[in-house]
Amino acid sequence: MPKTSCQESKHKKTLVIVLCVSITVFCLMLVGCVLLIRRVRKGFGDMKLEQSNSRISSKTEEALMLWKIEESGSDFTLYDFPELCAATDNFSEDNKLGIGGFGPVYKGMLPDGIEVAVKRLAAQSGQGFVEFKNEIQLIAKLQHTNLVKLVGCCVQEEEKMLVYEYMPNRSLDFFIFDQDLGRLLDWQRRHHIIEGIAQGLLYLHKHSRVRIIHRDMKASNILLDQSLNPKISDFGMARIFGSNVTQANTIRIVGTYGYMAPEYASEGIFSVKSDVFSFGVLLLEIVSGKRNSGHGRQHYGNFVNLLGYAWQLWSEGRGLELVDQKPSDFDEVASILRCIKVALLCVQDNAMDRPTMTDATAMLGNSGVPLPEPREPPHFHLRATGDEEEDGVGGSGVRARSTHFTDSCSTNGMTISTIQEGR
Repeated sequence: MPKTSCQESKHKKTLVIVLCVSITVFCLMLVGCVLLIRRVRKGFGDMKLEQSNSRISSKTEEALMLWKIEESGSDFTLYDFPELCAATDNFSEDNKLGIGGFGPVYKGMLPDGIEVAVKRLAAQSGQGFVEFKNEIQLIAKLQHTNLVKLVGCCVQEEEKMLVYEYMPNRSLDFFIFDQDLGRLLDWQRRHHIIEGIAQGLLYLHKHSRVRIIHRDMKASNILLDQSLNPKISDFGMARIFGSNVTQANTIRIVGTYGYMAPEYASEGIFSVKSDVFSFGVLLLEIVSGKRNSGHGRQHYGNFVNLLGYAWQLWSEGRGLELVDQKPSDFDEVASILRCIKVALLCVQDNAMDRPTMTDATAMLGNSGVPLPEPREPPHFHLRATGDEEEDGVGGSGVRARSTHFTDSCSTNGMTISTIQEGR
């Protein structure tokens, strides 16, 4: 049947409507695509700007931090990379003094003839700019004969270095844990080192402008100068406490297993008493010439650490059997036994039972100061039942360690690990 004129008109209108809707939809889709492309481009631009601003912010933070130190009036020098490169003979292996969690340490000679030790931040180091800055800001303004002196630093592109006064006798652990070098330290020298460490810690806890908790007190962080005077070093893990703060808590533990206070290792609680515990461990090591936590399969009698062994000898009246260098007279015997007793007081399980460094210094320096009787230290019942594993080292001498124990205090199968703290 032929279409009428009316039907043809309706058909044309329908085609026009469909065509208009199609064009409109196409235009909307085109506009949407254009807006999306602009938004994506803007997003990338903002991201690049944010990254650029982040880099600028980081550089600005570095510059401001170093400017503040330089303007503080302290004897602190900002070195250029070529200066330290020349001082260390291009960081040659012959000048390498050792390596730690921060990175390698090199001996250097400045143009004026002054010898220095240069710590170069390793690219893979667990310590980054935060710890680097922490050490500079803390130690650059500290002045004490028993603290190592930080003379300057270098921040240039990716290079970050700390420059210290040079300690020709390296660190305490090279002496006390070596049978041959240990003979060079008679009791008089050892007592002098103990008193120096105590004075340095007392300064950090009480007499410096801010109260500082070191958090990594150990033999390898005690440097010895030409006259065997001790100097506390490595403040990358240290924390500042306010005058009204007595303790703090962290969920990430830093330090070295054998020197950690029990409340810090298990709960992350640290205070001046944490350093006191580490100091007590250090005293026992200096007296005995033995490490608190033996390497590999080294044990002390039936115990996996020096604390249990020292307590057993002390409680049985055999304290002198702990001594590395035999005393030469009665006065030395009394001094050594007093030192052992102070050490046992410092490593008490309950932080409240430990003396402050003010008390510990008085106990060590004055034989007339009465000493309370120590209780069993923590880990006294920890006995060796299997192998010990050294899991590695991270941070600034941070040691991760897993040790299996059996005891009467539900630590069967206990694993304690230390990891670097993120600030």
